[in-house]
Amino acid sequence: MRPVGEVVRAAQGLAIVRLPDEAHPDLGARVIDADLESVGQVVDVFGPVDRPFVAVTPDDGQNPASLIGSRLYERAD
Repeated sequence: MRPVGEVVRAAQGLAIVRLPDEAHPDLGARVIDADLESVGQVVDVFGPVDRPFVAVTPDDGQNPASLIGSRLYERAD
């Protein structure tokens, strides 16, 4: 389980995650929360190269606004 970052906002049905450095998960990577529950899938990487953001499409039934402030992790398969 590798840390991804913290959800900083919700926009257009996506959870926007701020990364702590330039390392980012691949597109399509599954992300989980601290309780090891699946949250969604990375669909975009954007912003400054040294500290980008990723957009996560939440799983069905998951409200992106409820994730604000949560730390997310890349699921190791």
